[in-house]
Amino acid sequence: MKLKQLEGLLGDLRQFSRPKVELEQYATGPHIASRMLYTVENSFEDITGKVVADFGCGCGTLAVASSLMDAEHVVGIDIDLHALEIAQENASDLELDIDLIQCDIKNLNLRGLLVDTVVMNPPFGTNNKGADMEFISMGLKVASRAVYSLHKTSTREYIKKAALRNCNAISAEVLCEVTK
Repeated sequence: MKLKQLEGLLGDLRQFSRPKVELEQYATGPHIASRMLYTVENSFEDITGKVVADFGCGCGTLAVASSLMDAEHVVGIDIDLHALEIAQENASDLELDIDLIQCDIKNLNLRGLLVDTVVMNPPFGTNNKGADMEFISMGLKVASRAVYSLHKTSTREYIKKAALRNCNAISAEVLCEVTK
């Protein structure tokens, strides 16, 4: 799928009307989501034909993008039932088969599901200190190939060091920096 086509499809997705501040919910825009998944696939071949999990999937933007890019199987995980309802609506509108699970990431048990790639736009830890690292840590436990995550520039170096030191990451690198 071409980048512009992917961005266009993601631009039509329904998003939160009232994001929950306590969950640090915010939409993953079509511009950044399309570029993230396009890079993940075209530079590393970590989407097409792979089992992909979207942690903190919210309205399902990264899960939908993964499915549109021909992931073998996509699972979206979020604690918020309302967000999952929107994600289901988005997947249904595009006739995509995405499994959605309501679960706190700290309690995730995929019961034998083998995940190749984890993608996420996690809480930044602004309201819930350490939330970002809980997502990274669980992603590294679950993914057999790679974890791709979006973060603020101000916390990026900390996250890279913590992932290497505390979460058993083999490597951590910045693949792209988006400016406004």
